[in-house]
Amino acid sequence: MSSSPHATIIGGGLAGSEAAWQLARRGIRVRLHEMRPAQLTPAHTGGKLAELVCSNSFRADNLENAVGLLHEEMRRLGSLIMQTAEESRLPAGGALAVDRELFSEIVTQRIDAEALIERIGGEVREIPQEGIVLIASGPLTSDALFESIRARTGADHLSFFDAIAPVVDAETVDMNIAYWKSRYDKNVQPGSEGDYLNCPMNREQYDAFVAGLLAAEKMAFKGFEHIPFFDGCMPIEVMAERGHETLRFGPMKPVGLEHPQTGETFHAVVQLRQDNRAKTLLNMVGFQTKMKYGEQLRLFRTIPGLEQADFFRLGSLHRNTFINSPALLDGTLRLKSEPRIFFAGQITGVEGYVESAAMGLMAGMFIAETLAGREPAAPPATTAHGALLAHISGTRSDDFQPMNINFGLLPPAPLPAGKRRAGKAERRLATSERALNDLAHWQEQRA
Repeated sequence: MSSSPHATIIGGGLAGSEAAWQLARRGIRVRLHEMRPAQLTPAHTGGKLAELVCSNSFRADNLENAVGLLHEEMRRLGSLIMQTAEESRLPAGGALAVDRELFSEIVTQRIDAEALIERIGGEVREIPQEGIVLIASGPLTSDALFESIRARTGADHLSFFDAIAPVVDAETVDMNIAYWKSRYDKNVQPGSEGDYLNCPMNREQYDAFVAGLLAAEKMAFKGFEHIPFFDGCMPIEVMAERGHETLRFGPMKPVGLEHPQTGETFHAVVQLRQDNRAKTLLNMVGFQTKMKYGEQLRLFRTIPGLEQADFFRLGSLHRNTFINSPALLDGTLRLKSEPRIFFAGQITGVEGYVESAAMGLMAGMFIAETLAGREPAAPPATTAHGALLAHISGTRSDDFQPMNINFGLLPPAPLPAGKRRAGKAERRLATSERALNDLAHWQEQRA
């Protein structure tokens, strides 16, 4: 690739793929490096771009939820990831869930068909010495590259651990016990069953399950006295350690899940969500775990309806590494000490598929402006994208931790004149409406 301008992107995950797409849309040539499949990570299984590892859910898809706002902002900014999510969408109530194999396949096809993007296989062990570089290598950055990053930044890395939920063969679930239903029948069309398969428990079954979680043998970690977990991806047994009833107020909450035929209510419910379009795979919602494989099979087959279940994938644990972004990056994802180097994705300290892709989208736009000779400018902090960028660059560096998008990161919208109070849903909708208006104004300014 000899033409210029061009940019180098390291990492073909959600952030790297989105950034490459945004740059190509703006006429900029891209070298996109991805080390898989020649070198796999502890969590990935193949060589496709934008592979989804932990779950197939992009979470809530409405403007009363901050991630739903982020979805809509990305759609309006021309996101490849959001377009592909719509094309591979699966029923999931009010959430946006995708067929993960189809999703990655479409992203890969789109990137490979783009003449301005050159995909290069193999590990990048060092940051290139010149040119615009985007590091979007993710939480499982190879040891060699991270050493190069650390040498360049002079900063120690931080890390925590993400757990992955099991995936079940749908045909092996006992449908005499399990039933389809969305909580409170939300977003269910008349005559439809609902988008979640529910395995109900009575009090005795729940008590025995929690006891089994606490007693189960876990994976051991050498060299770590304390293993930090991100709250949004916490192993179910770690949640159980916080209190006997914790799971009943979390992933096993039974409220709104009475049996659709009998009206019976339950003490706890395990939910499974469709994982592929053929509806042959189901993932266990909120059941990330670090238990040993044998313990998982033994314990999960005590769940009513899963006694004879076959598991296509068992839960596992992987490292999630991120940089101390507030100390290292400016408000447009540039390395303060060397502004030709950008960072995006989970390595910056955002958590979640959507947040990672959103930062890739921003990085692509910022790099395009830089190569056009303009100073990049972030969206206002009243938008979801701007709020995430402010978190990355403006949080105290001495206690920086990864963060999902949430309304706490955005300043609340003022109430209409003369109105003193508003419900939570109304306040959130007002914040989302202001965000979309401010994003449109920012887009006009940058056009």
